Amino acid sequence: MGASPLDLAAMPNPPSLSPQQREAALAKAAAARRIRAETKDRLKLGLVSFDELLELADGDELVGKMKALAALESMPRLGKVKARRLMNEVGIADSRRLRGLGENQRSQLRAFFAG
Repeated sequence: MGASPLDLAAMPNPPSLSPQQREAALAKAAAARRIRAETKDRLKLGLVSFDELLELADGDELVGKMKALAALESMPRLGKVKARRLMNEVGIADSRRLRGLGENQRSQLRAFFAG
């Protein structure tokens, strides 16, 4: 019998970090979450357009790693259901991040928010 996917012995160990390295990594992750949350809040309030969001995603790695679904759900007048419907219509996977959107997907989303 082969090893099952749930076999814990087959899983690699996480990298061993010093307490300082671990603390720095946790701080970096917290800062990334805070920046993405602030970006979503700015979207909800209409302070940032979708075009501006895509420009931010291209220039800022932390915004670029935001899930496309989370960004769409944060757009005014677009809730969870409409955001998922829009992603299905455009052909965007749930796991896709903003930076990973293709040009065709970007242009379709831009057209949706322009109209």
